[in-house]
Amino acid sequence: MPMTPEERYSRQVLFRGIGAQGQRRLATARVAVVGCGATGSALASLLARAGVGTLRIIDRDYVEPSNLQRQSLFDENDAAESLPKAIAAARKIAAFNSEIVVEPEVADLTPANIGSLLAQSDLVLDGTDNFETRYLVNDYAVAQGVPWIYAAAVGSYGATMDILPGETACLACVFPAPPRGAVETCDTSGILNSAVNLVASLQATEAVKLLVGARDRLRRTLLSFDVWTNQRSEISAAHPRPDCQTCAQREFIHLEGKGRPHITLCGRNSVQIHERERPVDFAEMSERLKPHGTVRHNDLVLKFWLADYEMTLFPDGRAIIKGTSDTAVARSLYARYIGS
Repeated sequence: MPMTPEERYSRQVLFRGIGAQGQRRLATARVAVVGCGATGSALASLLARAGVGTLRIIDRDYVEPSNLQRQSLFDENDAAESLPKAIAAARKIAAFNSEIVVEPEVADLTPANIGSLLAQSDLVLDGTDNFETRYLVNDYAVAQGVPWIYAAAVGSYGATMDILPGETACLACVFPAPPRGAVETCDTSGILNSAVNLVASLQATEAVKLLVGARDRLRRTLLSFDVWTNQRSEISAAHPRPDCQTCAQREFIHLEGKGRPHITLCGRNSVQIHERERPVDFAEMSERLKPHGTVRHNDLVLKFWLADYEMTLFPDGRAIIKGTSDTAVARSLYARYIGS
C-alpha cells in the first residue's frame, strides 16, 4: 500500500517546532543545493527525507571511488559508471522519497547561468568546495534578497553561517577577500565523514527552521568546530558590516564576472587559469600534491602530473592544465588540488 504523508512524516510532525503546518510549508518549499559532494549529498538526503517539496541539485562533477567514504548518496555502481553526481543523487532520492520533486542540473554555476539555475528558490544551500562559487552565490543572494546558508568542511574542521540579506552579515562581511596562497582541500588534506555529517546536520536544521517560519530560532553566528581536537568557536554575524562592498555598497563584482579568474583555451587540449596575484609556495604545494601524482618544481614553475592531466603552476597562481579543453573540468581540477 502507498505510504501517506501522515505516516512518512509522523515523527517530525510530532516535534512542536514543526507540527502539521510546518510540514505543509516544507512540502511547498523550493531549495537549491549548490554542489553535491560530501556536504551537498548529506544535505540533499536530510532535506529529501524531511519532505522538502522541490530540491534542485546543481553539480558539475561525477562520482569517483574516493567519494564513497563520505558522500552518502552514492554507491559503487555510481562510481563504476562515473555518473554525474546530480543525476546519481536524484536517482537515490527517488528510491526513498518518490513524493518530492528533484531537479538534477549537471552544470558549473557561473555568472551566466546563476539566474536561471537559482530562479524561484526559497533558499540556497552551500555544498561547494571553493570560495569562488560561494562569493558568486553570495552576490546573487544579496542582490535578490534570497537567504542562503554557507558551509565548509575539510580535514576534521567544519563551519557554517546563516545569511539573511538585509538582516545578518553576508559572506563578504565576514570574509572580505578569499584566502590567499595554498588553501586546504579535501583532496590534499583529507576529510573525516563525521565532520561532513555534523556540518550538514547543522545546516539542514537551520534550513528547516527558516522554511517552517521559525526565524526567531535561527542562529546568527559563524560557527566553526574541529571534531578531532574538540575546539569550537562562534563569532557574531547578526548585523551587516557597514562598509561591506556587497551588502552595504551593493557592488556585485562576482555576479558581474569581475571576481572570477580569467579562463582561456590555451593551444590544443589545454586551459589556462589566470588567478589574480595569488602567491603560491612551491615547496609547500609540492608536499601536498605528492600523494596524488608526480610533482616537480623549481623557483619558476611547478609541474604536476595526475592521470590524464598535466598541470603547470606559476608563482602568481596562474596555471595551465593540459588534457582537457573543458573549462569546467579545468576549474574543478584547480579547485580540488590548488584550492579556490
